[in-house]
Amino acid sequence: MSAQARPPAPPPAGSPAGKRPPAARRPVAVALKYALGTETLPRIVATGKGTVAEQILELAFANGVKVREDADLVEILSAIEVDSDIPVEAIAAVAEVLAHVYRANGTLPPEPRSDDIPEEDKP
Repeated sequence: MSAQARPPAPPPAGSPAGKRPPAARRPVAVALKYALGTETLPRIVATGKGTVAEQILELAFANGVKVREDADLVEILSAIEVDSDIPVEAIAAVAEVLAHVYRANGTLPPEPRSDDIPEEDKP
């Protein structure tokens, strides 16, 4: 799964051809890995800006990986070191992205096993 910021706007009329857009307009991408059915948090496996972000997105599309655009989330996650778990502050937002992926794939996450549910949360 990848998250991305808004793609760059075309250069304004009269801009020199081939000039890179300002850093604020360059694409940013973050790739996450999540082992379904485990208790581990999703991990950041790649981040990039500009050309590297474009390569991450190309790889995602070429391999059928779902991509979701969320500029706020990608800003948070791109500041985290690669091969790290997502920060606690991003859990709810990443859960929404994963729910989107499950819906897009027509699948549902597995039901938690009864021994995974704390006693105080059981009906």
